[in-house]
Amino acid sequence: MDISREYLENLSPLEPAGRLTAFGNQLVDTHIRLREELAGIREDLAAARPRGSGTTRQLRTHCLAFCSALSRHHTDEDEGTFPALAARHPELRPVLELLGQDHQVVSGILRSVEELLRGASDAADDGTDNAPKVLRELDGLSALLDSHFTYEEKRIVTALNALAAPDRHDG
Repeated sequence: MDISREYLENLSPLEPAGRLTAFGNQLVDTHIRLREELAGIREDLAAARPRGSGTTRQLRTHCLAFCSALSRHHTDEDEGTFPALAARHPELRPVLELLGQDHQVVSGILRSVEELLRGASDAADDGTDNAPKVLRELDGLSALLDSHFTYEEKRIVTALNALAAPDRHDG
């Protein structure tokens, strides 16, 4: 079953015992937003191509903001979410390791996209257009993220939802 926004809206954030179960649901919601954002960027970039406008400043800014948000999401997982899950669910360590490896591949693609986008204004000055290269990178990123997000959701959402919220009286 693919997890959709409609599915999430029908879930209660509290189980009968009062335990917060939103961690996994929040992950899925974040993935939905990232997928939508990337699809929008790809559509905008593809639409700009026939008009010959290349990568506009606004589109470059939007794409760089997406790259930053995705990097932050993966850093948060690598430094916080995954270690917490590994501690509570050691059986998930191989899954978390694979997901972390995906994060490294995604990071490489994001660096490539950022370099192409930062060079776009220089390229425009000399008459070249980096937009086709950016679009190819984003197409590859989209395929990788779709696979990565789907695997992550199927393998860890239940475990995330089982984590109890931190006690507000701690610390």
